[in-house]
Amino acid sequence: MVLGIVRSRFHVPLQTLGALLSLLGYILGHLHRGRQFAPNIHASFATLLMSLLLIQVLLGIYLKLHLSSSFHASIRPYTILSHGIIGKTMPVVSWVQMLFGGITALGFCRADHTGQCLAHFIMGSAFIAYGMVLTILLLVGQMWLRRTGRSQEFFDSLLIAAWGCINTFTEHRWGGPWVKNDLQHTSMGIVWWCAGLLGVWLSRKRDGRPKRNLIPAMVILITGWAMSAHPQGLMLSTHVHTVFGYTLMAAGAARVVEIAFVLRDAGSVDAEGNGDEASSWQYLTPFLLVASGFLFMGATEEQMAMLSEAHVSHVSYILILYSVAFLLFLFVSMLLNLYASHAWPLEPARTKQTEMMNGTSIANGHLDRRMRDAEEFELEGLMSDDEDGVKHSQST
Repeated sequence: MVLGIVRSRFHVPLQTLGALLSLLGYILGHLHRGRQFAPNIHASFATLLMSLLLIQVLLGIYLKLHLSSSFHASIRPYTILSHGIIGKTMPVVSWVQMLFGGITALGFCRADHTGQCLAHFIMGSAFIAYGMVLTILLLVGQMWLRRTGRSQEFFDSLLIAAWGCINTFTEHRWGGPWVKNDLQHTSMGIVWWCAGLLGVWLSRKRDGRPKRNLIPAMVILITGWAMSAHPQGLMLSTHVHTVFGYTLMAAGAARVVEIAFVLRDAGSVDAEGNGDEASSWQYLTPFLLVASGFLFMGATEEQMAMLSEAHVSHVSYILILYSVAFLLFLFVSMLLNLYASHAWPLEPARTKQTEMMNGTSIANGHLDRRMRDAEEFELEGLMSDDEDGVKHSQST
């Protein structure tokens, strides 16, 4: 997808290789004579996924032909739009299909476990997606965010409020008895939409300009505290949920420090589009959200029972989940760096001006402004000296 956005020459060969491997996997999955599965969501979703891939390939071939008649010229913009939308959708549907594959292979999420599985995998994926969105906005989305005229906390709070409304009315089967953790889940949804509404209100100043606030960070922190005390049936599950809660709390605390002390309520870019490179601290919150998502997805009842029977310690399991989170965050960072390198290539003359002080890079925008200020100061001094010399000669 990223290679297609930046129009890299490697896009078509890599897309072709990926399509061939997907087709081979689809054929082997239906023709093998090994382990057989009952009808499942993974097999059903594969047909939709392969249909999207086929449409994407056909649209790509059509665009590559560069047909120039009047009819083709009129439909080409819509073809490009459709090709781009499907391409950007593929990572999401592929993620869903991979989750379905793991669930099907292990035989999880059936009968009474379906609802609990849905909660863990949807919420865990949401935390990972939130971390990915924060990373995108941090590295390549600051100018877009500024053009919207809204602060990042406005969008965060809006989504938190919407998600809280959904949780409020879906975590309990209304009309039935309150069982297990229904009350805690429902009250957590209430906190989310209440805090989300407050965050939306605080995201603008009196004159309408965007304003940063700490409400989304506080929601993450409170959610982490609640999940760390979530009662569980197995000791292994208790440990995993506790670390999940602590990770969320760390993400919320890191966000508070970032907004209040690192950025001091400012955005990452100024009105002219200049700004520092993202500080090392700003990567903490997105990564911790990704890690918390993997921890929550890996804490379903059936997974915990299987690991407990295999005598796997919570320390080993949590370290493995953190390792997966590190790899995913590395992959996303590499893709964003690839996009930024093609979208905004650095000029050689400007890159030479970048200095290193105690391992910290001074941004080119700030350095250029300092150089301009110094030049203006020197010119003013020269002009004032010349004027004094002229006045002195006239007086003599």
